[in-house]
Amino acid sequence: MIPQMEPNFDDKEKQALIDYMDSEGWLTEHNKTRELEKMIADYTGSKYCSMLCNGTVTILTALLAYDIGRGSEVIVPDYTMIASVTPVTLVDARPVFVDVTKQRFCMDFQQMKKVVTPKTKAVILVSINGRFPKYGLSIIDFCRDNHIIVIEDAAQSLGCYRDDKHIGTFGDVGSFSFSMPKIISMGQGGALVTNDKEIYDKINMIKNFGRKESGIDQHECLGFNFKYTDLQAVIGIEQMKKLPDRVKRKKQIYLEYYKQLESLDAINFVDTDLRLTAPWMIDVLVVNKLRRKNLMANMLRKEIGTRPFYPAIHTQKPYEWVFGDFPNSTYASEHGLWLPSSTKLTNENIKYVCDTLKKVLKG
Repeated sequence: MIPQMEPNFDDKEKQALIDYMDSEGWLTEHNKTRELEKMIADYTGSKYCSMLCNGTVTILTALLAYDIGRGSEVIVPDYTMIASVTPVTLVDARPVFVDVTKQRFCMDFQQMKKVVTPKTKAVILVSINGRFPKYGLSIIDFCRDNHIIVIEDAAQSLGCYRDDKHIGTFGDVGSFSFSMPKIISMGQGGALVTNDKEIYDKINMIKNFGRKESGIDQHECLGFNFKYTDLQAVIGIEQMKKLPDRVKRKKQIYLEYYKQLESLDAINFVDTDLRLTAPWMIDVLVVNKLRRKNLMANMLRKEIGTRPFYPAIHTQKPYEWVFGDFPNSTYASEHGLWLPSSTKLTNENIKYVCDTLKKVLKG
């Protein structure tokens, strides 16, 4: 079976865990987490990094750090993983949905400007599959001019850039995820990066019950237990050491797929600049949306896993109240298909996937 995605661990992580357990570490967040945070901050070019228990919680914590809640509106793309939007609802703010562009499936700047109101307090800017929005810098400038906070959801963008600047570092705060499918994984986990010391300190209080310091039960704000664990950080440190090679391999995998499939009329590739983007998933668009389900079933019969793109958020039950026209996010959700994308894939695996896909499409 060639799964659509799987994590990539080896003996380095295993030995690091053994060494840590032998050291009688307490597993909870401590020195290893601080070491991992510094690695991520240095890699992304950020002043500060705070590890949290998962990527959804990072966005939730960022919203809380900026006191965004009831009475506030937060602009979000209609095409994204639902975890980009759920935190807005959890803080009792109102998500305002915007369509995406058809080129990269990132937030449409012109559509975004139309929905800004005096209640707009933040924009969640998603770099879907490692692609920075074409007009992303214009969105950043617009938000700064209008005193709107930008939370970058860069969950899928570790190792991806816009010019020479790492994605996730353009806004006020950037969010990363380390769940199983990501380019590096610790099973779960997330990180917030920022250059704002005051916000960094607020994030660390919120994730630690509202305390400035662990073990001293004086609480400065409403907080939660969103802390990380050194056990996961031990794995993360080893994964971070492998990140440059993973970024290189992701680009090679995408290029191999592109060379073998770009001539097919039945599928299209999404606009991707491999100089800047290490695609998290190998994503294609099935021209005839009615064929996607059948194509996936036939690939599975050949022991090849695939996965459809995320559904448009406005079609999901928690957000059925959303009204509007979202043709591009609907197109992405109905036509998009993720092919096997793990960094464990060999070129032989990719050739088998591509040959099988061609045969299925012909059949």
